[in-house]
Amino acid sequence: MLTGQIRNDIDKLWEKFWTGGITNPLTVIEQISYLMFARMLDEQETLSERKAARTGQAFERLFPESPEGQLLRWSNFRHMSGDQLHNHLKNEVFPWFARLGDAPEAHDAQDNHGGGSALKALGHISEYMQDADLEIKNESVLTAALEMVDSLPLNESDVKGDIYEYLLSKLTTAGINGQFRTPRHIIDAMIELVDPQPDEVLCDPSCGTAGFLARSMEYLLRQHSSSEAQGGRWQDEDGNWHYSGDLLEEYRDHINKHMFWGFDFDTTMLRVSSMNMMLHGVNGANIHYQDSLNKSIKERFPEQEEDFYDVILANPPFKGSLDDSNVNKDVLAMVKTKKTELLFVAHILRTLKLGGRAAVIVPDGVLFGSSKAHRQLRTELIDHNQLEGIVSLPSGVFKPYAGVSTAILMFTKGGETERVWFYDLQADGYSLDDKRTPLKGDDSNDLPDAIAQWRAYRGLVENNYDFSADDAPFQDRTRQAFLVNADDIRANKYDLSINRYKEVVYEEEEYEEPKVILQRLKDLENSILTDLDELEKML
Repeated sequence: MLTGQIRNDIDKLWEKFWTGGITNPLTVIEQISYLMFARMLDEQETLSERKAARTGQAFERLFPESPEGQLLRWSNFRHMSGDQLHNHLKNEVFPWFARLGDAPEAHDAQDNHGGGSALKALGHISEYMQDADLEIKNESVLTAALEMVDSLPLNESDVKGDIYEYLLSKLTTAGINGQFRTPRHIIDAMIELVDPQPDEVLCDPSCGTAGFLARSMEYLLRQHSSSEAQGGRWQDEDGNWHYSGDLLEEYRDHINKHMFWGFDFDTTMLRVSSMNMMLHGVNGANIHYQDSLNKSIKERFPEQEEDFYDVILANPPFKGSLDDSNVNKDVLAMVKTKKTELLFVAHILRTLKLGGRAAVIVPDGVLFGSSKAHRQLRTELIDHNQLEGIVSLPSGVFKPYAGVSTAILMFTKGGETERVWFYDLQADGYSLDDKRTPLKGDDSNDLPDAIAQWRAYRGLVENNYDFSADDAPFQDRTRQAFLVNADDIRANKYDLSINRYKEVVYEEEEYEEPKVILQRLKDLENSILTDLDELEKML
């Protein structure tokens, strides 16, 4: 939804950071987040002041009324420049952020996001400000950053989320634990596949920058806005659609306080994800510091640790092994392993409500690994839950930071699997090399077809369609979308790799007789010799 001017302004600022010596994209986003936070604190305080002036009621001030306290406000320091600005932010504003994170209101906000103070109105991000520090040393870069943040339309609720999304799109490096930013179009496809509803509770147990949570909020806005004629959606001069989410009003309190949950143990990511949710209009998202696999989750989040969520969307880290002495014992009881990719799927199964559903990205090894733990997890999915579908992704989807082959698992907690829907995704709309260049053409993107085929299949399931007939839909395993009976999977030692079941049709090639080929080679040789003779005569 961003105009070209906003994109250009962000690109120019990004270049200034780069030339100013800050080349880590996560650091750039973190520093811009601090400045956005400072501006929004001031705007919240201004709103409280106006309301108090109108109603005559006192309010709890966030900024001290002293001259020094008022200088902490964006509107009072944004016109500073040079050494004065740098010293003020470094020695006054950012240390104040740290004290803000320790303030009782920051922790009270966990239980009361609708409080009157500006701090409570800004949700969980204040919790993660204890180690806030100004890392912009170049004064011209700092001045440019303030000017850009001051010019951003942060009061336009359906634009500010896109501003942050554009900033996050510049994250191109993987972390030491194997986490990396999931491409937005893959996130959107997974959200379409699980179709979250506004009265449900949704979680990402390894939330990173909260891409799944923020994009789910955008999905709800698109799905629950009235028609163009009724003013629920409209197009701007650049052709971008805007959605008001006017049909979500009865769910607003639930969405703001109870719907979204995210966990991570990287405080930088927690700051970024909290800001991302806030800019997408969810001030009370439950973003928490927690290793989802650690045994401490049982003490810190006992209610959420089992049978709690309606929907889980995740791309958990699948690199390395964990020390099982620190892993939740109930998860280990389901699958005895040190591999994070297996433990996360087991954890997700535990935390879903009965009937809750999930879409999770896993490396292909989860589908066909031969270890006892791999088979144990697949048996759990097939025999004690409903493994609904598997979308096989091409190996270049996560380039340039990972080339591993992956798949999307879609499952529902409880019951027993009757059949599994497979989709062989060949293309996702981008080149599968390190450049990931957008492609055009009908055969360049299978994601819309995958979503359409999944919806068609789920519609038949909901209408109790009998898939046993030979001519039933999805029986042809030579197509991209097809079904496999659970008994066939059990007979194949619970192997879930798509290549185990997809049938490949080979077209017969017709070749010329060897004597004909030899004669053609002789004729070609004679032609070459003739040309050489003519060339020799010319000499």
